[in-house]
Amino acid sequence: MLFQWKERRAGEVTLDGRQIPKVDKFEYLGSIIQQNGDVDEDINQHIRVGCQKWKVGSGVRCDKRVPLGLKGEVYRMIVRSAVLYRSECWPLKKMEVQRLMVAEMRMVR
Repeated sequence: MLFQWKERRAGEVTLDGRQIPKVDKFEYLGSIIQQNGDVDEDINQHIRVGCQKWKVGSGVRCDKRVPLGLKGEVYRMIVRSAVLYRSECWPLKKMEVQRLMVAEMRMVR
């Protein structure tokens, strides 16, 4: 079966006789793609994932027998990696860099 792709009016797409709805954002391969090209939603999701990883590691963080240097390594390897995963293609603005730095400082404190 061959799909027929037709573009009708501006912003209206029909595939195999069905109209595809227009959306402002969607998830593709784990990244949130926004119509306006911003990465706000994707950054918010990555910060949430980093906070979840930070909470999971509370056993290491709160254990007084674990050296401070090892706690820092755990943070860099697990939390920072989760936050920055797939971020190499983000078109960041100063405001978004600031948000990432604020999130990191909250977790480190």
